[in-house]
Amino acid sequence: MNIYDKAYDLARALRESSELKEVKAINDQIKAEPQSKRMLDDFRQRQMELQQKMMSGDMPSKDDMDKMEKLYEVINLNPALHRLFEAERRLGVVMEDVQRIISEPLQDVMKS
Repeated sequence: MNIYDKAYDLARALRESSELKEVKAINDQIKAEPQSKRMLDDFRQRQMELQQKMMSGDMPSKDDMDKMEKLYEVINLNPALHRLFEAERRLGVVMEDVQRIISEPLQDVMKS
């Protein structure tokens, strides 16, 4: 058994999963809606800036976090963006489950 072959099999299975296909389909729809795309791009940019801030050890202010939460609430009213966020959440659950499963052998080694 070649571990790399299995990894490529897993990648193929993820590409064919309903969760990833749904995220792609909704993303394609959003790209065709200029206003939705602009809203999403702005949100992602702000989200990335906050994450970079946190990764550098600089915690965002409560005001920054409140603004992001309000922005999320507003753009989540857009039906396409709401569907995208829900689809991304479901895909995230799959990815977390896969990560947990493939990490089990390492945890077993560390326990012994």
